[in-house]
Amino acid sequence: MALTAIQVTATSVSSGSPSGTVIYSSTGNNAITSIIACNNSGSSINLTVYAVPSGKTPYANPETTIVSVMPIPAGETLSLDQEKLVLGNGDSLNAVASSAYSGTGIGIVVSTLPV
Repeated sequence: MALTAIQVTATSVSSGSPSGTVIYSSTGNNAITSIIACNNSGSSINLTVYAVPSGKTPYANPETTIVSVMPIPAGETLSLDQEKLVLGNGDSLNAVASSAYSGTGIGIVVSTLPV
C-alpha cells in the first residue's frame, strides 16, 4: 500500500475552468482504497473531487465528478472508503476547495494499491 498526502487550498472557479489540485496521478493501474480529507481551517470548506480519465479536464467534464461540493466543517474529517476505484495509466484524482475560508485548507491522504 502507498500513501500520497497533499494540501488543497482555495481554488477559484470564477474563470469557469479550474483544473483544481491533482491529488493523485496514476502510473500504471492502481486501486484507490481510501481518500481521507481533513479540514484544517477555521471555517467550513466545500470540497469537490474528480476522477479524471487521461486526456480529460475535470471542470469541463462534469461526468468526472465523484464528490460534488461536499461541505466539511472546520476541524472535521471526510473518509471515502466504501468502494474501490481503479485508475489506469495517466488517470488522476483532482480536488477543488471553495475559496471562502480562512486557514490552511484541506489535507488529503490517498491510499493506493497497484493492480
